[in-house]
Amino acid sequence: MSEQKPQLFSNFIVRAIIGCAMIFFVNEFLGAQGITVQVGLNPWTVLTSGILGTPGVALLYGISFYKIM
Repeated sequence: MSEQKPQLFSNFIVRAIIGCAMIFFVNEFLGAQGITVQVGLNPWTVLTSGILGTPGVALLYGISFYKIM
């Protein structure tokens, strides 16, 4: 079990960094297209993208789109 902890932590960090980069670039892309939906980079979104990965980022954008409808 002690061998899994560093792997889980590093996996979380990698997913969080990739998730933050995805949020940043999707925000930039949507802004360039004139779409006003944006997901902020805060501890909750970093935690969501770190735990859930790419589906977590999609979930955040789904919630944002749902809120404006």
